[in-house]
Amino acid sequence: MRRWNGWGDEANSYEVKPNAIAFIRDKLGPGRCLPQAELADVLARVPPSRLADHPLLQRDPEARVRHARGQSLPDWLAMRSGEFCNFPDAVAFPESAVEVRELLRHAQEVDALVIPYGGGTSVVGHINPPASERPVLTIDMSRMSQLLDLDERSRLATFGAGVAGPDLEAQLRARGYTLGHFPQSFELATLGGWIASRSSGQQSLHYGRIEQLFAGGTMESPGGSLEIPTFPASSAGLDMREVVLGSEGRMGIITEARVRVRRLPEYESFRVAFLPDWDSARDLVREIIQRDEPLSMLRLSNAVETATQLVLAGHPRQVALLHKYLAIRGVGQGKCMLTYGVTGNRSRCKSTLRSVGAMIRRAGGVSGGAGLGEKWRQSRFRTPYLRETLWQMGYVVDTVETACDWPYVNGMVDTIEGALMQASAPAPIHVFTHLSHVYRQGSSVYTTYLFPMADSYDATLERWRKLKNGASAAIVGQRGTISHQHGVGADHAPWLVAEKGEMGLGAIDALCHYFDPDQRMNAGKLLPVDGSDDVVDGPESR
Repeated sequence: MRRWNGWGDEANSYEVKPNAIAFIRDKLGPGRCLPQAELADVLARVPPSRLADHPLLQRDPEARVRHARGQSLPDWLAMRSGEFCNFPDAVAFPESAVEVRELLRHAQEVDALVIPYGGGTSVVGHINPPASERPVLTIDMSRMSQLLDLDERSRLATFGAGVAGPDLEAQLRARGYTLGHFPQSFELATLGGWIASRSSGQQSLHYGRIEQLFAGGTMESPGGSLEIPTFPASSAGLDMREVVLGSEGRMGIITEARVRVRRLPEYESFRVAFLPDWDSARDLVREIIQRDEPLSMLRLSNAVETATQLVLAGHPRQVALLHKYLAIRGVGQGKCMLTYGVTGNRSRCKSTLRSVGAMIRRAGGVSGGAGLGEKWRQSRFRTPYLRETLWQMGYVVDTVETACDWPYVNGMVDTIEGALMQASAPAPIHVFTHLSHVYRQGSSVYTTYLFPMADSYDATLERWRKLKNGASAAIVGQRGTISHQHGVGADHAPWLVAEKGEMGLGAIDALCHYFDPDQRMNAGKLLPVDGSDDVVDGPESR
């Protein structure tokens, strides 16, 4: 059973060993978990639906509660406190594009706002119902999840856009193929959601980000149906895929998606190495990517994240031996962990591992072998469950992420971490960063921060707001994108103007009005709706 107020399956957990608990308490002081609302109490507070009965609508309180929030920290605070504020008035589970069109027609008839819902994994407020005098209908796409066609000659697969990651891969792998899109939210997130938020998978160096994988499909909008044909390439004006990518449900609902798939790889391996310090590690990563070494993933943790990850691994005796071994090899205090992988042809992968291994040694690094890499592979989708464990200990965790050109990477890391520590003071905070995706031009920067719960939910939310605003200002001040992989939603919308400019925002707004003249699709996300004053915390008014 999926948790109604948190991440994932209730049966799954992330155990934190005693040494890791001591480490966290040493960094943050004692934690105290705030009292949590019970589902029955929340259900009793759901107001009557403003939508009348309809064959495609579910108006029962539990369906509405389970579709009212995503996975951002404000969402968690709302769910755990029971103070949801807003609920959808109904939830629909269409099974075809015909039913999606009927739902959009019905929404227009009753003047309802519409929220497209994929896996509910948004961490920036994509799926939250706004406070509105208009009723709100959430359309859950989970029943449109089948592999509809596999063109093996063109290597194109057509899916219902509501297919979740594991189901998508299972259907492809049964035919000997893979999409290879593995974001950390893989367990729950959907293909349509990946496209709508411009998702990036952990092995995008090999498979590509979702914009490279998305070949075409169908979007149903209040203005009509948009059919995007598949071409290997085209110079015929604007690419309509780019209209849909990152549209976050403001223009319509993706019902079918055609994606570029590959044969299952012959060989795959993940490795871990340790570099003496951040500067040498960062320079090595840039050299590897700019030499076009055919890796499938490359991730670099700074010294604080490296130390934290090794403690959380939960094997203190083995980790102590590792520290001792690395120190003997000249990689001691300040070391940074590099995780990398190869995917594809066996001989080419082996050659790449030898080449990258030699580069690591020349940079003064030491290989940790395939064992640590295999542990990373096994646990890479379990990490979100750590949030539940920390919550029960009285701590909250959140992330900010961006991407920038190589000359700004160091300044970006320092400025984000400094902004978080300054915004937290005098309360304790634990901050660390990694480069999760690297490019010839630059890198993503992904920062995690932990802090103790305050004395109340409101005080904890206010502390988060200060942290989020400080980090977001740091990002745009350092010439970074406001999001490399999480999208815009509501939480990042105030900062979008720094990236797009007034003219860019105007062009996006014009597209939204073309596809959705009444502005009923996912109102308040990505851009404010007409006359809205909800966006007040950004760097400048729009």
